[in-house]
Amino acid sequence: MKAKEIIARMESWAPGTYERTCDTIKCGDPEREVTRAAVCCFATPEVIRTARAWGAQLLITHEPTFYDHWDYIEDTPVGKAKQQLLEESGLVLYRYHDHPHAAPSDLIGLGEVEALGLEGALEERGTEKINRCTLNSPMTPREMARHIESKLGIAHVRICGAADKPVTKLALAFGTPRGVFEELSGWADMVLTGEACEWRLGEYARDAAQLGFAKALLILGHCGSERDGMRCITGMLREALPSLDVCYFESGEVYTYCEK
Repeated sequence: MKAKEIIARMESWAPGTYERTCDTIKCGDPEREVTRAAVCCFATPEVIRTARAWGAQLLITHEPTFYDHWDYIEDTPVGKAKQQLLEESGLVLYRYHDHPHAAPSDLIGLGEVEALGLEGALEERGTEKINRCTLNSPMTPREMARHIESKLGIAHVRICGAADKPVTKLALAFGTPRGVFEELSGWADMVLTGEACEWRLGEYARDAAQLGFAKALLILGHCGSERDGMRCITGMLREALPSLDVCYFESGEVYTYCEK
C-alpha cells in the first residue's frame, strides 16, 4: 500500500473542509510502498532512528518536527541536522494533528480518557471545545495527580491551586487547547492540561485557592497528555489495515527530574 493511501484512510476518519492544515507530508515520497508504519507523539531523533531500524517506511507523528506549527525548518545547526537525519532515513514523515482532533469524537481525547479510566459522566463538547467529566465520587487534585501518574506513566504531574479540596467538575484540556482559562474560571473546579502559561493559568489557580475557591490546574506535560491518543490511533490503523504492520514508538517526556 502506498503512503498516500494510508494517509487518505486516516484522513477519512475526520472528513471535512480544511482551509489550512498542518497535516501534510514533511519528508519523503507519498508514492512509496509501505509495509510497516511507525506512530509517535513526537518524531525525536531517537524515534526516527528506532523506527528506521525496525523497518518502517512511514512515520506518523502528532506534533511538529521542526519546532514550528507549520514545520518550517529552522535555519539552525539542530534543525539542519534533523532534516539530514530524516532524509538519510528514507522515511516518509507525515503529521497527523488536525484530523484526529476534528473527528466526531476527538481521537486524541478518546485515547486519553480510555487510558485514564475515569469513573464519571463524560460530556463531549465538539470540535475545538474542551471536554468535561463529572466524577462519580469527589477527588482531590492531589489524588487525581497520583491517579494520572499511575495510569499514564507520567513522571510528575504539577498542581497549581487547591490541591486537597475534593471536587467533581473536571475539564479535560489535553495538549494545549484554547479555552483553558475559561474552563478554570468558569464551570470546572479542576482542569487537566498538557502545557500552561504560568502567569495566566497557574497564578489564577493559586490566587483562587488563597481566596477560598476550590480551583486547581494539573499540568501533565504535552507528550504525557496526548500520547495515549496516538496509541489509540495505532490500534485503529491495525484494525482498519490488517495487512499493515503498525507499531507505536515512545518519545518519552521532554523533562528530566532529579528524583527520577
